[in-house]
Amino acid sequence: MEKIKTNDEVIVITGKDKGKRGVVKQRVGTDHLVVDGINVAKKATKPNPMTGATGGIVDKLMPIHISNVALFNAATGKADRVGVKLVDGKRVRVYKSSGEVVKA
Repeated sequence: MEKIKTNDEVIVITGKDKGKRGVVKQRVGTDHLVVDGINVAKKATKPNPMTGATGGIVDKLMPIHISNVALFNAATGKADRVGVKLVDGKRVRVYKSSGEVVKA
């Protein structure tokens, strides 16, 4: 089971964007995430008259390793680790600090 999924709110725990929060847009492979507003790089693009795209420098969201982010616990306002527990025969994600179920 994936401990961090799409549309989860995460907080960066290490790196240049440490302390920033964002929402997971997509997973890239098994161990990278694209998070909205996190790890933004500048990319130079050429104009393409066929598609109507103008050239210039644009911001591009780059993947960040899953070990550099933690799930944000809204109840405590801090980053929290995630565990998996069986509840009524189903596997659910729970916060390690409090044991409460992660709202998906």
